Amino acid sequence: MIKGSIPALVTPFKNGELDLDTLKKLVDWQIAEGSHGLVPVGTTGESPTLSHEEHEAVIEAVVKFSAGRVPVIAGAGSNNTVEGIRLIQHAERVGADAALVVTPYYNKPTQAGLIAHYTALHDCCTLPIIIYNIPGRSVVDMSPETMGVLAKLPRIVGVKDATGKIERVSMQRESCGKGFIQLSGEDATALGFNAHGGTGCISVTANVAPRLCAEFQNATLAGDYRTALQIQDRLMPLHEAIFIEPGLAGAKYGLSLLGRCSDEVRLPLVGLTDGTKERIKAAMRHAGLLN
Repeated sequence: MIKGSIPALVTPFKNGELDLDTLKKLVDWQIAEGSHGLVPVGTTGESPTLSHEEHEAVIEAVVKFSAGRVPVIAGAGSNNTVEGIRLIQHAERVGADAALVVTPYYNKPTQAGLIAHYTALHDCCTLPIIIYNIPGRSVVDMSPETMGVLAKLPRIVGVKDATGKIERVSMQRESCGKGFIQLSGEDATALGFNAHGGTGCISVTANVAPRLCAEFQNATLAGDYRTALQIQDRLMPLHEAIFIEPGLAGAKYGLSLLGRCSDEVRLPLVGLTDGTKERIKAAMRHAGLLN
């Protein structure tokens, strides 16, 4: 059920407030373009600067707007286990299909602490949980061995792997089993990730290029790596350009060029520099998204 191109949705703002009308249009567009699932309120959704009330409102809205057409994987991570329990229980109440739970950031738990944290979240609800391993942001790296321990819990079903280490897919197949869902968290390496046994990507670029990203994932899942490589060549400059500055700002700017979303972000993030804007424009033209 959870596979393919899954955009980590931006959260639209208008004059500093949530813009749920635009969010609905983005959800409908993403589904019409072929996206296979949606992740509201991940880091790309500016979760660090949303209040708890806003976080919950966005999750509930995306569940409502998607209306069961694609799975909704709610961002529900925290470095405070009690807060994480609140978020994941809310996601379950409003009808999310699964939860994306990042490894606790800043406080640097041990591997034993990671096991205890995820076990507590697993035990507090009935939602399937996708681990989000992103050591570049959280400063803690869940080892394949630890993941293998957690994979024995019935509702720890997969990982969003943003380590950038392609070999992790094979290592985690060994430790967690071949049925464990492995989703790339890094657009640029998603091709190799799937070749190693991954089955999708929770993607930032898919905010801007949902149809191409969905076609790319469809090709890899069908074993058609010739087609996937052709699409990768079209998308690679965009993967790079979006992340010159924080990726969510790049994604919002790209969406603004398409007339689908304001490029407004919340502090401490700011708008893009002119040079980055030109790189994104050029990359979107290369991908065939702009004239």
